[in-house]
Amino acid sequence: MVCGDSPNAALWLRLREVINVRLVSFERNGAPHLGALIDQEVVDLSADDLQLPNDVCALLSAGDEAMAAAYRAIQKSNVRYPLAETRLCAPVSRPRKFLGLGFSYASHVQEIKDAGIPLEIPDNQVWFNKQVTCITGPYDPIHLPRVSDKFDYEGELVVVIGQACRHVRAADAHKVIAGYTITNDLSIRDWQMRSPTATLGKSFDTHGPIGPWLTTPEEIGHPENLRVRTWVDDELRQDGRTDDFIYSIGEMIEELTTVFTLEPGDMLATGTPSGVGAAFRPPRFLKIGQTVRVEIEGLGHIANTVIAEPENTYGG
Repeated sequence: MVCGDSPNAALWLRLREVINVRLVSFERNGAPHLGALIDQEVVDLSADDLQLPNDVCALLSAGDEAMAAAYRAIQKSNVRYPLAETRLCAPVSRPRKFLGLGFSYASHVQEIKDAGIPLEIPDNQVWFNKQVTCITGPYDPIHLPRVSDKFDYEGELVVVIGQACRHVRAADAHKVIAGYTITNDLSIRDWQMRSPTATLGKSFDTHGPIGPWLTTPEEIGHPENLRVRTWVDDELRQDGRTDDFIYSIGEMIEELTTVFTLEPGDMLATGTPSGVGAAFRPPRFLKIGQTVRVEIEGLGHIANTVIAEPENTYGG
């Protein structure tokens, strides 16, 4: 059953129909706010309604009244800030699930084979967890861990789920998608190889920058025909298109919801095209001071600078 015909889903569809809707989380006076990007200005949706959630995940989970309030606020709020002067946060900061798909671009599978990287590539989808504590903002620094120098980048399209759903057919998957955003699925390659699950190597703190906003499906049209590019400093490393997917987005959602319920705000990182640092000979891993920029056609870009991992932050 597709849980996509509820009043909540109908309200979300109305919200998506507002012209140029891109939902953002941003910081104002040290506090998070929910906003919408319209004509290079951030509309503060909480200015007229202090009860609105402060991020997109919370909005999607909050139900019909919150959806209706957000819809009204986008149309009526006069509290706006210039985008250039606004600090954006990850639009979805604490989803219940942050899942990544491996081996999803034909070009990336081929480069793994050509480089002789010892990975078994099965004839089915291979999903892994990224712990949600890895999420950081679209322009925040990212940490080179003390335990490894094998720090790699993976520019990726992210699908954000709009409502709870189970047993979704591929043809109906568009009904449960709230929108799309960008991530850099940063990977510590030696820790990734320690276990078939890949989770440890994919989940270091700050290794899931997200943003810059959530773009609704109407804004980008067909998501499986988008250009995906990644630069390290000024060097273009990845240049692919989502039409190189081995599995469609519908097939991805059908596979996952066969097993478990996807919930509002859940994020699905759809894999990366060729050009990752590990596939170069010799490998070209990230170093302190380098900036990684990921840009996806119609969605904007994120850019994160590598810094040394800070000292321990526990209270002992």
